[in-house]
Formats: sequence, C-alpha cells, structure tokens
Amino acid sequence: MIQDIEYNTERPKLIIPEYGRHMQKMVDQAVATEDRVERNKIAKSIIAVMGNLNPHLRDVPDFQPMLWDQLFIISDFKLDVDSPFPIPTREELAERPEPLDYPQNFPKYRFYGNNIKRMIDVAVGWEEGDKKEGLILTIANHMKKCFLNWNKDTVEDDVIFNHLFELSDGKINLKNSDEDLSDASALLKSKKRYSSTSSTSGKKNYKSNSNRNTNRKRY
Repeated sequence: MIQDIEYNTERPKLIIPEYGRHMQKMVDQAVATEDRVERNKIAKSIIAVMGNLNPHLRDVPDFQPMLWDQLFIISDFKLDVDSPFPIPTREELAERPEPLDYPQNFPKYRFYGNNIKRMIDVAVGWEEGDKKEGLILTIANHMKKCFLNWNKDTVEDDVIFNHLFELSDGKINLKNSDEDLSDASALLKSKKRYSSTSSTSGKKNYKSNSNRNTNRKRY
C-alpha cells in the first residue's frame, strides 16, 4: 500500500492548478480517447463540470469561449475536438501583450497640478465677460496658494501672472493689469486654522478619554 501512494512532487505539473488534479485527469482521458464522437462527448461533459466550478461567471458574455480556451490549454493543445469557438494556439498563448499607453503629463510647474491646466483651458474657451474674469482671478488665487504650499511663504503677483500667461499659451494676460491677488497670509490662514483645530480636537479627545478612565472603578 505504501508503494501505491502518490506524492505531488512525483505527479506531472498541473497546467491550470485552480481546476485541480481530477480535472487534469479527465482532460488527459479525453485526449487518450480514440473515438472522435466519444471524445466530443467527454469534452462537452468537461465543459459542463468547469462551468459548475465557476457559477459566478455564468452571466459573463465570454464565459463559454473562456472555458473552451482553458480546456485546450489544460490539454497542452493536444485535444482534437469540434469546438464551437475558434481554437487557440500555443503561439497566441505565448504572445506577449502590447504595452499600454499610459497618459504622460509632464507639466513645467508641477506644484500647480494638472487640474490647474484644465481649468485654464476651460477659462480660455469662455466668452468674454464678468464670469470669465472671475474664473481667471479664482484660478490665479489658487495658483498662488499652490505656490505658497510647496515653495515659500511669499510670492509676488507678477510671478503668478507670468506663469498664468505661459500656461495659457499667451491667451490670458494679467501682466499689465491692476488686479491684486489675495494676501499670502489670508491664503495660508485656512491651512493653519485646520491644523490648529485638528490638534486641539485631538487634545480634547485625549482629555475626555483620560477623564473617563480616571473615573472608572478599578477592582
């Protein structure tokens, strides 16, 4: 009896381990069957069992073609049956997929972010009027805030106007305008206020938790 025991290290390697050893033996039996009619029946029975093992994929449109492809892969492309779908080849399986084209954005001023450039493009497309002027000033103030967050505590408005002119390809020009952007202290006030409130709330929570722990009876 000990001599009849099979170890996984001595068995042939499973091509698709998710289906298990018994599925591999069923496919090997189908490959070894000489009668083509009987071989087609066995193949359809194997497809039915594979479908029962994946009930969550039955509503997928490409479910049946995927099962037939996996059947031929498990057989190491040795199974000769009448498939209702195109039979895959070993070359198609070994073929490497084409590289994906990821969007590459390399903005010159990365501290502004990509959304600023999109906002500038939208502002350029608007008709002239008060709404467009208000949007441009909002963008300029946001650019100044981004500049202060990542660079230093002070920045001249002319620097922001030059960057806005450059990012808009010269279509938005505030260089010679009398517009004044928000003060740096006002733009950074919200950030400091948020950090201070979060720290104080953390201290309050710590004090309240400590008070509850001190009032609790200890046995």
